[in-house]
Amino acid sequence: MNTNLIKRSLMAFAFAALLGACGEPPAPADEHGEEAGAEEFERGPHRGRMLRDGDFAVEITIFEDGVEPQFRVFPYLNDKLIAPGEVNLSMQLGRLGGRTDTFAFAPAADYLLGNGVVHEPHSFDVDVSASYAGATHKWTYASYEGRTTFEGEQADAAGVKVEAAGPAEIAETIAMSGRVELQPQGRAEVRAWYPGRIVTMTKSIGERVRKGETIASVTSAESLQTYAIPAPISGVIMERNSNVGDVAGEAAIYVIADATKLHAEFFVYPRDAERLRAGQAITVRNLSGATSAKLTIETVLPTADMLTQTVIAHVELPNADGATWRPGQAVEGEAVVGAHTAPLAVRTQALQRFRDFTVVFARIENTYEVRMLELGRRSPEWTEVLGGLEPGEVYVSENAYLIRADIEKSGASHDH
Repeated sequence: MNTNLIKRSLMAFAFAALLGACGEPPAPADEHGEEAGAEEFERGPHRGRMLRDGDFAVEITIFEDGVEPQFRVFPYLNDKLIAPGEVNLSMQLGRLGGRTDTFAFAPAADYLLGNGVVHEPHSFDVDVSASYAGATHKWTYASYEGRTTFEGEQADAAGVKVEAAGPAEIAETIAMSGRVELQPQGRAEVRAWYPGRIVTMTKSIGERVRKGETIASVTSAESLQTYAIPAPISGVIMERNSNVGDVAGEAAIYVIADATKLHAEFFVYPRDAERLRAGQAITVRNLSGATSAKLTIETVLPTADMLTQTVIAHVELPNADGATWRPGQAVEGEAVVGAHTAPLAVRTQALQRFRDFTVVFARIENTYEVRMLELGRRSPEWTEVLGGLEPGEVYVSENAYLIRADIEKSGASHDH
């Protein structure tokens, strides 16, 4: 069974239990995805949030059909639309971290249009001020999306790690597949020096031998003298092809393999081969990913396979114990063929899906909130951020899926 999966499941269970201990579970969501109870609010004819003060009311909507998100506010008197030019309206959005976005409004068709883009996430504390017929009306409300709060020790216990976003070296890599092979010096076929009858054979398949150790003796058919045959290398007997009493000729008596002398052979497509060079860094992994090593390309062979047009790249594999890598084993490689310094990057493992966005979760004190990202280049370790996150902003770099799970569980919705 996959031990990483078990570990992640246990962490998620523990995280949920810790959060559950913080207080009451969230109220069930209604059919529009909003939390019931304290978060429930009246919706208007345009499915926006209705704010009332006596006979006067405004309906707050965020419109983003074919345009960047914008506020459209519909004014009412006694539940009937009134001319938007008769209303002066302003709005302030208090975002997590202390930033405030201010919007002025102007008439457009039958609504008041905000003078800026409502940037993601649509998560803020809202102050609304409206003047109509000499009277001023004010409202405040919270509209949160992709946000959750809990104590730091609970996140620590669940394995949630954070770090500040900043510059990073993003490697440009080429992925390859291959297999582990014995190096030529790691394989020896042991033959009789002169034709004759085999007198002794001291080793069986699977036994280890030392270089210079006598492993067979043969009586020469010409001189009738018996001579010893030593092991030419240290290793393990892979084949025993004869027995005592057989006549030794040109066929190998034994085959010895030294599993400490291995290399990986990677099959490289023509479009990638031009970018590979000896000395480039490469990470070699087994197919499960449980075993990996950071190495360098030893050589790229100059010839191509006639049928596939692939070329072979060799990477020497350290294998001192003779068991980390095994001949014939399939492996994957990721060769570094270039590098790019990104002014702002996050760890690739931190990226999560939220609605239709790729996101990370920013942390401010004990509150975590989604950040929708515009992304650039990517490597297995780092991903460049082009927008949506500020330099130095602290984000969840490990086990971010636990934060996403808690936000999804709480029903933090997209309030339009």
